[in-house]
Amino acid sequence: MENKQLLIDPAKLTDGEREEMIKLGMLTEGNRICEYLYPAIHKDRPPVEKHIVHAPRVLNEAYDYKKPSSFSRALRLEFGGYKILLVSGTASVNEEGKAEHIGDFKAQTWRTYRNITTLLAAEGMTWHDVVRTTNYLRDIERDYDEFNKIRTSFFRWMNIDPLPASTGIQVRLCWETLLVEIEAYAVGKIK
Repeated sequence: MENKQLLIDPAKLTDGEREEMIKLGMLTEGNRICEYLYPAIHKDRPPVEKHIVHAPRVLNEAYDYKKPSSFSRALRLEFGGYKILLVSGTASVNEEGKAEHIGDFKAQTWRTYRNITTLLAAEGMTWHDVVRTTNYLRDIERDYDEFNKIRTSFFRWMNIDPLPASTGIQVRLCWETLLVEIEAYAVGKIK
């Protein structure tokens, strides 16, 4: 296998990395990347179908970034007449993959809600289908009150009742310019 497909250099691994990659079956004792040998399809049961959700009008794909990031914006899963939408942590990022509203927490929160709203709409869903959110704030002590005002106003505007289950967490987000990130889980019937 050619190493150019990977973002790591086998010649620059730490001893710990080398040990774990060998045990994983990814690396030989001679420092060569092995071919993946496990079947992609289970023989005893089919895997759950996963469908990538796109909303290019407002948000690009993470793997299209200048420095690619390995995740899907959202995935749709289908189970016996229901679909589940798993929206990855979404922030104030535009269709070019750039942060919007740098330094403006409130505007970043509104842009984040717009991005998630568009991802939901791409699958025929709305915030009324959202059952859980996880809200990541760079500075929860400074920004939580404003975040909660915006979230409450947004949900009241849409007459969301009952409200989604939710957790707020202070974290260091992936980019220094981002102040808020939200992930969401939605469930709806397949039409």
